Amino acid sequence: MAQRREERTAAIIAAAWDLAREEGIGGLTLRGLARVVGVRQPSLYEYFESKHALYDAMFAVGNRQLLERLDGLSLPDDPRAALKAFMATFVDFALEDDARQQLLFQRPIVGFEPGAASYDAAVQVLERGIAMITAAGLTDQGDVDCFVAMVGGLIAAQASNEPGGDRWARHLERLIDLYLDNPRQGRTR
Repeated sequence: MAQRREERTAAIIAAAWDLAREEGIGGLTLRGLARVVGVRQPSLYEYFESKHALYDAMFAVGNRQLLERLDGLSLPDDPRAALKAFMATFVDFALEDDARQQLLFQRPIVGFEPGAASYDAAVQVLERGIAMITAAGLTDQGDVDCFVAMVGGLIAAQASNEPGGDRWARHLERLIDLYLDNPRQGRTR
């Protein structure tokens, strides 16, 4: 019985992702999801107590997918090369699915805050990224924060200005080199 419920929950979440890709993450409705999965809308409340609970489950699934992708990497021994490979995988993952990118890396849903359990996977991703950044030589928290912001900005520029293209994303390695070579350049404090 529990396994069947888990399978049904996973199928509903998968359908929600499909619908979010069609309608946009903010356009996802429980009514539309119920129609797609072939149930009445109140039946969805047996699986998710609210729309935000559904988003929370989607957030957890998306971050677990990212962790699985990162787990599959075979990283080089050189810390700079390893950071480039890690970040390229991260950026590719973020840009391959706009709905997922919005839910995982932006705050498009008013009032939605991921729960502690689903947020744990996001924290693991960030901790891995910070470990890679630190291994490549950036140890000052401000430098790490700026590096994270740089990568996030690159993702945002690519996603918002040329979805499916590479105008900004293709510069990832160059930006990493520029930043690692001069992390404190331009610092006024």
